[in-house]
Amino acid sequence: MKRFDEVRQFDHPALEREILAWWQAHGIFKKSIAQRQGAPAYTFYEGPPTANGRPGIHHVMARAIKDIFCRYHTMKGFRVERKGGWDTHGLPVEIEVEKRLGLESRAQVEAYGIARYNDACRRSVLEYKEDWDDLTRRMGYWVDLDHPYLTFQSQYIESVWWLLKQIYDKGLLYQGYKIQWYSPGSGTVLSSHEVSLGYREVQDPSAYVRFRLEDERETALLAWTTTPWTLVSNAALAVGPDVEYVKIRHDDPHLGPEWLVLARDRLDVIKGDYEVAATYRGRDLVGLRYTPLFDYFTDAFGETAWRVIEADFVSTDEGTGIVHIAPAFGADDYDVGLREGLPLLNPVTPEGTFTAAATLVAGDWFKDADNKIIHDLKDRGLLYRRETYLHNYPHDWRKGTPLISYPVESWFIRTTAIKDRLIALNDT
Repeated sequence: MKRFDEVRQFDHPALEREILAWWQAHGIFKKSIAQRQGAPAYTFYEGPPTANGRPGIHHVMARAIKDIFCRYHTMKGFRVERKGGWDTHGLPVEIEVEKRLGLESRAQVEAYGIARYNDACRRSVLEYKEDWDDLTRRMGYWVDLDHPYLTFQSQYIESVWWLLKQIYDKGLLYQGYKIQWYSPGSGTVLSSHEVSLGYREVQDPSAYVRFRLEDERETALLAWTTTPWTLVSNAALAVGPDVEYVKIRHDDPHLGPEWLVLARDRLDVIKGDYEVAATYRGRDLVGLRYTPLFDYFTDAFGETAWRVIEADFVSTDEGTGIVHIAPAFGADDYDVGLREGLPLLNPVTPEGTFTAAATLVAGDWFKDADNKIIHDLKDRGLLYRRETYLHNYPHDWRKGTPLISYPVESWFIRTTAIKDRLIALNDT
């Protein structure tokens, strides 16, 4: 080899090529491991990249950091076997295959055939493996790619099931729901990073709606929503326990005299003259029952739903100070619903359309249902006012379709039961 200072002065790429060739010819990576025979192990499994797309500069950066840690621990005297791997599951693979096959929905994938679809994904996942191997060698990244782990291999899949069984046997695995941003277009949950990629400024209808009290039909609680389509799934109304509310007498040009309840700080919502008839704190309203806007679920949940509850997230910054609660379509709503024992009223399919249970909008795309619901409420004297609301709303960055905050059936690990032990072990 040329002297280092000679090559450095004239030709960086030549030096790099010579070093890499010398490493490979003499098996330096394997020797660095063999020299540590009997030393304590520092275990490293590479967080596997997806090899159905070409590598980018961000992969070089991430792998350089991984390499630094492994080399550092080798110098500290550890035996550091670096296990490479390939991620063969998930959206990157599915998106690539669906583009090639011209598939645009879960239904089309099922019609194509799950076995054929999986086979196409399996053929796709390692398409660019040679490019990845070349990058690995050129950047001097030491990792064992001769014996990689592959997430589609039965051995790997069975190891995951084995781990889940240990968790299940310990009583730490349970099923429930989590409200997540979900794409009906892609049929999948999106990560917070993916959600942030798709925000668009849009104009949506908003509505001020009358919820008539069961015992005082002439009195209504006034609530505001920017998602009228969720009114079908209303299960409760929330008030702030310390917020001041008023009952006003108001003359509606179409309905005549009526009494409305809303926060005092939101009286600018009212158009025309009014008189304050009574004053309350939010906690005074808790427990009041009202007639649901739609009777689709009354037979099953009449005892548990459609009542006033309290919630600490209620504010008087906008709306009426009374919040429409639909546990199926909002994280805060879901949490307060669990606390209050509210039902999860979800008449929307994973494809984003209403089921036959909601007869008014059955078969409609959830966003298209807004106007139909608003017109129905107006015809029944339950719509106080309609407006247009300009706001940023998340869309699927791949499909361009709006996302929906949706109750996704999920499996959870009860980490709260072992939190103290986790922390104690992390301190060792």
